[in-house]
Amino acid sequence: MTGRQQVGYWAAGLVVLLVLLWLLGSIMLPFVAGTAVAYFLDPPTDKLEARGLSRSLSTSIVLSLFFLAVVLAALLLVPILQSQIVGFAERLPGYIAGLRDKALPVAVEIAGRIGIDIGAGAGDAVKDFAGDAVGFVFTLLRGAWSGGVAFFNIVSLLVITPVVAFYLLRDFDHMIATLDGWLPRQHAATVRRLLDEIDGVMAGFVRGQGTVCLVLGIFYGLALSLAGLEFGLIIGLFSGLVSFVPFVGALVGLVLSMLTALTQFLPDGEYLRIVIIAAIFVVGQVMEGYYLTPRLLGDRVGLHPVWVMFALLAGGALFGFVGVLIAVPAAAAIGVMTRFLLAEYLQSRLYLGGAGAAAPPDSDRKSGPDGGG
Repeated sequence: MTGRQQVGYWAAGLVVLLVLLWLLGSIMLPFVAGTAVAYFLDPPTDKLEARGLSRSLSTSIVLSLFFLAVVLAALLLVPILQSQIVGFAERLPGYIAGLRDKALPVAVEIAGRIGIDIGAGAGDAVKDFAGDAVGFVFTLLRGAWSGGVAFFNIVSLLVITPVVAFYLLRDFDHMIATLDGWLPRQHAATVRRLLDEIDGVMAGFVRGQGTVCLVLGIFYGLALSLAGLEFGLIIGLFSGLVSFVPFVGALVGLVLSMLTALTQFLPDGEYLRIVIIAAIFVVGQVMEGYYLTPRLLGDRVGLHPVWVMFALLAGGALFGFVGVLIAVPAAAAIGVMTRFLLAEYLQSRLYLGGAGAAAPPDSDRKSGPDGGG
């Protein structure tokens, strides 16, 4: 079989996989979640197995501890978060109306002092925008409920995910060995190396970015609560968790916080508290950019923030919530494959200019195109 034929078979397999994912996207969530749980719990399971425990017993212990921790966290946090979410949703229209009635006149006065005429229609514009925004949010939530988080899907997620995780985790090493036996013998070593790189990039990004999001969520939640902001805990946690999309978490959190702060503190003239709320997000971004990301992610991951944003948006547009879950693994795989293909191109006749062309010296190679992904 020629190399072109092999590429054709691999491309056909990829197309079939994408089509199946698109067709079965509505039922894939518990299976994708179970696979993710099994993937990240494999290292501690391997350690227990190395201590002499059977694979089944090691899997049972690790999964039991994991889901016990999840249940305890849910029992502790869900009542608090639920009350804050319900309260915030109920008061959101009032915040928007208060912003229009109280903050807008101040903005008009400040703009008039510096020579900017906002116009008499600013209030109507804010009202129309607020109505559209609230309507969009409720439409989005209603679509998410009917399309991806319906009751049946929630039940299947809670019931099927642990079962899928158990069997995948128990048979993980056996499945890897089986898949390794299916690799084309001529390219097995190269495929293994690429898969190891993809695994390293994906695990490094998810562990590092997950830690960054957790730290930011705790920081924003505690800081906003201590600053006296209503619903500061839920806004802060949400801002931190959404920070896996670069810059989006801080921007959404800042908008929600300022909307709440202006309505809560502006009528009483507590301008300092409003400044403190804004400063919290500035400190959070400085902490993320200059300390958390360099220490927890660094340059070893090789996933550019713009590439991550594009992958998340593209995955969500193509496959919904399941696409968002698989976006980072797909981005890691495409990034590694892109760097590999670029390296192959830089050593090919197409780049070197013919069969008789000599490879350029190291100095010339360093000045050539740089890989990325």
